[in-house]
Amino acid sequence: MIRKLLVANRGEIARRVIRTCRELGVSPVAVCSDPDAGAPHVREADAAVRLPGAAPADTYLRADLLVAAALAAGADAVHPGYGFLSEDAAFARAVVAAGLTWVGPAPGVIEAMGSKVAAKKRMAAAGVPVLPELDPDSVVEFPLLVKASAGGGGRGMRVVRSRAELAGAVESARREAESAFGDGTVFCEPLLERARHVEVQVLADAHGTVWALGERECSVQRRHQKIVEEAPGPAVTPELRERLFAAATRAAEAIGYVGAGTVEFLCADDGAFHFLEVNTRLQVEHPVTEAVFGLDLVAWQLAIAEGERLPAEPPAPNGHAVEVRLYAEDPAHDWRPASGTLHRFAVPGDVRVDSGVEDGSEVGVHYDPMLAKVIAWAPTRRAAVRKLAAALERAELHGLVTNRDLLVRTLRHPAFEAGRTHTGFLDEHDLTTPPAFDPGPAALAAALALAERRRTHLPPGWRNLPSQPQRAVFEHAGREVVVEYRHTRAGVVNDLGATVVAASPDAVVLERDGVREAFPVAVHGEPATGITVEVGPTSTGSVSLVLRPRFPEPRTGLVEGATAAPMPGTVVRVSVEAGQRVEAGAELLVLEAMKMEHRVLAAHGGVVGRVLVEAGQQVDAGDVLAVVEAS
Repeated sequence: MIRKLLVANRGEIARRVIRTCRELGVSPVAVCSDPDAGAPHVREADAAVRLPGAAPADTYLRADLLVAAALAAGADAVHPGYGFLSEDAAFARAVVAAGLTWVGPAPGVIEAMGSKVAAKKRMAAAGVPVLPELDPDSVVEFPLLVKASAGGGGRGMRVVRSRAELAGAVESARREAESAFGDGTVFCEPLLERARHVEVQVLADAHGTVWALGERECSVQRRHQKIVEEAPGPAVTPELRERLFAAATRAAEAIGYVGAGTVEFLCADDGAFHFLEVNTRLQVEHPVTEAVFGLDLVAWQLAIAEGERLPAEPPAPNGHAVEVRLYAEDPAHDWRPASGTLHRFAVPGDVRVDSGVEDGSEVGVHYDPMLAKVIAWAPTRRAAVRKLAAALERAELHGLVTNRDLLVRTLRHPAFEAGRTHTGFLDEHDLTTPPAFDPGPAALAAALALAERRRTHLPPGWRNLPSQPQRAVFEHAGREVVVEYRHTRAGVVNDLGATVVAASPDAVVLERDGVREAFPVAVHGEPATGITVEVGPTSTGSVSLVLRPRFPEPRTGLVEGATAAPMPGTVVRVSVEAGQRVEAGAELLVLEAMKMEHRVLAAHGGVVGRVLVEAGQQVDAGDVLAVVEAS
């Protein structure tokens, strides 16, 4: 029996496993890198072991440190979570060799499926449909997909549409895979465009029982990484479901699978499907299966590791569940990850929130930028989608740019509502560009709330020249927003023509065209350098504003033509040199941040005047990387 469990992971999945431990009476032990020392998963565990360092390669990817941590804490079992070493056979063997219980399939099974190249051959032999493997050196048909043989989550994947792109894509995918999984092996296969990504949850015990526990559709993706998942699949027919379940069960039985795992497929409109991979671990999207089947997959993982038998048949599914992944990233700027302080994190409504963060959490540059998963269940798909969109819309997310608005637009898009999704959904519908939005009312609310905060001994709006308006200047999404208003006997006169019904330091109520609306205002930092105004259901999400000082300090601007780092990160490749002529959009260099590579492109054509960084160098956001002198 498992009494003390080391969770060899961090963030959201560590908290998820710890929650089940509490319900079962198992004592949870956490591990943490130095940046994670104050993280919620560390505080919620009974004990924590430090992994010195920050980078994954020095901490969460060190099997020796993880096994030593389990032994030092007196744990008798290890749960790997997902990502990091969760699908590393050598780590599983080291855990078993240390006399600990491994919560997952046997190391040999992980090894058999750990190489996607070998896994495809094994699945083909078991009668599971597979896509052909292509040799990068001799491929002639495009488009194709370069994929990492180890790991997943969209890392180490590149779409290639011509031979000219192939060598660079292979090199980039190898680097990213090596950084994320410690294995840079990649391979190629045909790219099936407009296919559906459908996966089957399997659960198997050591006594020969295998459950095909429903399917999940995970087609809405960015950078080949899922951001919306649901169960059951909206376009999966009973006949297709039966064939998918049969193929997934064959796959599990062919490798002697034990534990929770996922068999992933690509499905075409004509009903054909092809094997992608077996994930020998818990999936990020497992909560939608739990919601539909009314069970706890982590609890079953522990029970199976203890030798318990599954019932002959799985429980019957009920209703529909939808999950979104909430990331600290900017979809409008090539999914640029964001780092910094998350001042406020709250998601209302009847939804499940699995998060790795809380109010005041620091989001760093070393790990994946996912903040949380938000899951809604309802008797019907339409009701679940509506519930989830409403909860996201009303969420309070202060301090960091997120993909929240994109997720709401996706859930409410007519094609998504109709279930017409595929892996190119976001490209087809161009949902990354936010709709036109007037920040004026939010800025007026912020100005009035700030005035209330400043009011101590003076009446509101007092000034030496009362005939002159009050004026506040904010910055929003890179542009200036100016607000002017005056206090009169008849009320607050403002340039928006809005009636100010009430104003306090924390909220302002405005009425325009007969419609009254409350604007909660949150100020982070003193003086007010970061302001968030909730704009409620009439306009999705919140508005982030920065108050410009009345008398700004002189500051040095960027040299003309300078390209600055959009985020903190590590330079992994410099693609140009001084004196080289480049076109607009040409790659200048590549940064690695939050386990993904990000290309830095020339804003205009010209000649490279200077390159100020080199491969391996750490940079901060705003650091000048290169200067391109315009033609």
